[in-house]
Amino acid sequence: MPIRNRFSELHAEITEWRRDFHAHPELQFDVERTAGIVAEKLREFGCDEVVTGIGRTGVVGLIKGKQDGDRCVGLRADMDALPILETTGLPYASTTPGKMHACGHDGHTSMLLGAAKYLAETRNFAGSVAVIFQPAEEGGGGGREMVDDGMLDRFGIDEVYGLHNWPSIPVGTFGIRPGPFFAGTAEFTITVKGVGGHAAKPHLSVDPTVAAAHLVTALQTVASRTVNPIEQVVVSVTSFVTASTAFNVIPPSVELRGTVRTLKDEVRDAVEQRFAEIVEHTARVFGCTAELDYRRNYPVMSNSEAETVFAAEAATRVAGDCTEAPLVMGGEDFAYMLNARPGAYILLGNGEGADVHTPDYNFNDDAIPFGCSWFVEIAESRLRAA
Repeated sequence: MPIRNRFSELHAEITEWRRDFHAHPELQFDVERTAGIVAEKLREFGCDEVVTGIGRTGVVGLIKGKQDGDRCVGLRADMDALPILETTGLPYASTTPGKMHACGHDGHTSMLLGAAKYLAETRNFAGSVAVIFQPAEEGGGGGREMVDDGMLDRFGIDEVYGLHNWPSIPVGTFGIRPGPFFAGTAEFTITVKGVGGHAAKPHLSVDPTVAAAHLVTALQTVASRTVNPIEQVVVSVTSFVTASTAFNVIPPSVELRGTVRTLKDEVRDAVEQRFAEIVEHTARVFGCTAELDYRRNYPVMSNSEAETVFAAEAATRVAGDCTEAPLVMGGEDFAYMLNARPGAYILLGNGEGADVHTPDYNFNDDAIPFGCSWFVEIAESRLRAA
């Protein structure tokens, strides 16, 4: 079926929630205001159980269907914003300088709240639906925290689904793919140490700047010469900072920072090993030493085969079609939930406009009825009432 008529009626109200969240962004686990509003609304909707403080500041609402059943489907949205200074100039722009909903989590939260309101009104399913509102997707690992806090076992969640708005694909469309979908991520800090000195007497120094500059280039061979060309690998050095601010001083140290992205665990292992070898030996060639702090972050997010089909079929019933999505080298900590339970993650069209994680991004409120309807369609189709 197409979008539910009820969401046309609720569209203005859900949009109002979304714009309020947008105006009051909160970072990582510090989402007390957002989580408080979510919990209050879930209680107003008549959820059978509302639990706060899961995974530190997460919220879960449990909605029981008209018919008894021993299965529970989880629907997840993220609540946190990003440390970005907003430049949209919108009437509902961020009221907190340096914080912004630049990834559409305000929209995700509002759409799941809309779905929760509908499901609590209709309860046209057998079993239970757990609506999951997660903190700290943007680098904090809130998904891991909620899983480690026992959420999936506590609510008896059998499978779990989530979505993300996607700029550049039309509103009213969906995209998905089975298997590896979003990349596993890692972050690194390299401290190259030499001997500082006067820039006019470089022969009396051991210049870490030269070693660090060669490292930036050498690390690109991880992708081009270490890994099979058909595999997807990204190595990006994003920060180059020296201990000197003067024109005529060779610094004693240089710090490099960046990120690595891969789509297979075995590739991830090979990349980390080769990365460390390049750092050590390149620094040594120039008489320097290097300290490497290499931190694995989110795992590869992989959609379960059968659940991908279910998610795509639900999207097709809502929108008339569901296309194959491209691989995404961005990270997504819904991976922790998909590592613990079968499930799937889908992209929801956000239309033309600025990309996520940019200061002029804005979630498209026209997408709200489609996202709400998809959440409901998943719940009712996976817990079909007799």
